Amino acid sequence: MNELYADVIVDISHEKLDRPFQYRIPDRLRGKLTAGMCVTVPFGNGNRTMRGYVVGLSRVCHFDPGRMKEILQIASGGVDIEDKMIALAGWIRENYGSTMIQALKTVLPAKKSVRKIEHRTVSRLLGREEIISLMGESGRKGQVAKERLLRELAGQESIPYEWVTGKLGVSSQTIKSLEKAGIIKVVSTHFLRNPVKMEAGEERGKKLSDAQQSIVEEVLRDFDAGRPDRYLLHGITGSGKTDVYMQLVTEMTERGRQAIVLIPEISLTYQTLLRFYARFGDRVSVMNSSLSPGEKFDQCERAKKGEIDVIIGPRSALFTPFPHLGLIIIDEEHESSYKSEAAPKYHARETAMEVARMHGASVLMGSATPSLEAYYRAETGEYKLFVLKERFTGGQLPQVSIVDLRRELREGNKSIFSRKLQELLYDRLSRGEQSILFINRRGYAGFVSCRACGYVRKCPHCDVSLSQHGNGFLVCHYCGYNEPKPDKCPQCGSAYFSGFRAGTQQVEEKLRLLFPTVRTLRMDADTTARKDSYEKILSAFSNGEADVLIGTQMIVKGHDFPKVTLVGVLAADLSLNVGDFRAGERTFQLLTQAVGRAGRGILPGEAVIQTYQPEHYAVVRAAEQNYGRFYGEEIIYREMAGYPPAAHLLAVQIFCGMEEDGKRTAERLAMTVREAFGAFPGGGKGLGQQSGTSGLQIIGPAPASIGRINDIFRFVFYVKCAKYGKLIEIKDLLEEKLQGLGAGEDVTVQFDFDPMNVM
Repeated sequence: MNELYADVIVDISHEKLDRPFQYRIPDRLRGKLTAGMCVTVPFGNGNRTMRGYVVGLSRVCHFDPGRMKEILQIASGGVDIEDKMIALAGWIRENYGSTMIQALKTVLPAKKSVRKIEHRTVSRLLGREEIISLMGESGRKGQVAKERLLRELAGQESIPYEWVTGKLGVSSQTIKSLEKAGIIKVVSTHFLRNPVKMEAGEERGKKLSDAQQSIVEEVLRDFDAGRPDRYLLHGITGSGKTDVYMQLVTEMTERGRQAIVLIPEISLTYQTLLRFYARFGDRVSVMNSSLSPGEKFDQCERAKKGEIDVIIGPRSALFTPFPHLGLIIIDEEHESSYKSEAAPKYHARETAMEVARMHGASVLMGSATPSLEAYYRAETGEYKLFVLKERFTGGQLPQVSIVDLRRELREGNKSIFSRKLQELLYDRLSRGEQSILFINRRGYAGFVSCRACGYVRKCPHCDVSLSQHGNGFLVCHYCGYNEPKPDKCPQCGSAYFSGFRAGTQQVEEKLRLLFPTVRTLRMDADTTARKDSYEKILSAFSNGEADVLIGTQMIVKGHDFPKVTLVGVLAADLSLNVGDFRAGERTFQLLTQAVGRAGRGILPGEAVIQTYQPEHYAVVRAAEQNYGRFYGEEIIYREMAGYPPAAHLLAVQIFCGMEEDGKRTAERLAMTVREAFGAFPGGGKGLGQQSGTSGLQIIGPAPASIGRINDIFRFVFYVKCAKYGKLIEIKDLLEEKLQGLGAGEDVTVQFDFDPMNVM
């Protein structure tokens, strides 16, 4: 029988994560060990029994077989929080594809080179009279530094160490000699950093509506009965989802449980934290990429020690090591930033479900525009669905107008502002009300469209828009299909066949030409490059320091400005025509979130959507604020084309320094899948009879949308299948195949399950 070996990490501090030790797996443990399991192993010259974690299994021995030690047993006893994190890393590695090392580095807090904050004091061990006596003796002997220190200690029992060595000028050697003589002692206290710097308020919580209270009660009833569940809260913009979150967190903390509140990006941290801090004070903290390694580590330590009850942050906050986790909230659940773009390419939504399962916790997802994946699972009964249909403040949804830019052009208006939007802007400025201009730049210049008729060229095989490349070709980023870019519109013959060119700065300049006295603020990648710039811009606009806020996606996500009564959406078509099967969904979400910023106070709101495709269902349903009808139309397209959530999609991404090697590897891996599973090559077709005997389809391989970055060539192919488990089998097969490719080929392969973006 062939030997089987396990790679084991015996110390999970980060500096040693890259050095596992190999052990032989005894026959009695064959078939029982998996990555992430805790085992006991003999370690070092003395064969000390230590706990370790399995990070990989192999039939290849990398050391002298005669000196190989055996795993003793699978560790027994209670599962502590660290064991759960290791098991979670094993789950991520299995379900998303990566090395165990990468998965461990994702879930474990940074430990490398983290300096602890220490506060030291010098305290006397003798009475005041004895100290005075020793002080006099030191003076007679000319020991001036010792005399100065004793004089201070005669007046007070303890002094800060830094003050002794600084202000008094006493050397550490003198301090050590007094400590050795039993006259003083140095007391060290370690402090954990708290990155939250704000004053606690007194938010007692608003009285919930009957609909909100019903949601809270059902979640708690399930939890208290020992059957925590997964819930999707679909609430229109302004319906008070955050108030539901806060009440649930309050109830959980009263039960001695902790809560994780996930938000899609750092720009929303301050506003969310402000509300939670007003309620929970320093029992709430943050976890995000702006913290130093020391601050991150300290928040994990505070969580373990029970010093905090609530952590707020983007997807990485999900790995806060709470010992008594009771609730995970995922706000703006639909956001693509919940999916990691670096290996392991996990999604926070599915990972949160696994974290909750380990802890016996509840998961509540909230959005005005839920992802199709989440809503599909709610429709099929996998999640419980809650709906909030009314604004919590009692206000009404804004009145929305769709402006056909094709008609504007025919009637002689070549401005980026429609006549309707110009009229409404003038009206708001004259009344002293605020407006938001949202430039939908997702997919900026990635496609070409006709300004006269709205025509967009699509891939004949994948039913996604073709993207414009610098070589004059239109290319599909799924299957690689390409064709020359026409000079004129193929549908109407117009010369207005090009990409959109306006950015936030150009919009600001043209707005000032129309209204010279207008006060503007811009919020985009350029104006938010500095730390705290988000808060400064949002605070200035909230305080009425500008009439119009101009920005990209970041201004329409979760912000609440009561004085805003008008929202103008410029170039709604950009995200609609990205070469991605999620384009319609993202457009609907962006437009719904954008128009939802208007009329959130007591004043009624209005919105204008400018588009070249006013008849597109994503635009029409966003104007109606009708998610149900949008979902009904979009899911038909997904089912017909075999895209998530109707089926699953695996992107196999190949990176290589040599173009031919990368192309050859991509072709060999794709052929491996075809031969092993009988996959059928195809594009955007359903998974019916044309899918091969296994129900699989392969698209590609083809060069990535950006074929080379930093001299690394990039290729990709996609595999469609209704069963997620089958895609995991493919991932496992390809990982095994890669081991036989040979070390001479400088190739990296990554797996992206149900990718959020085209590579």
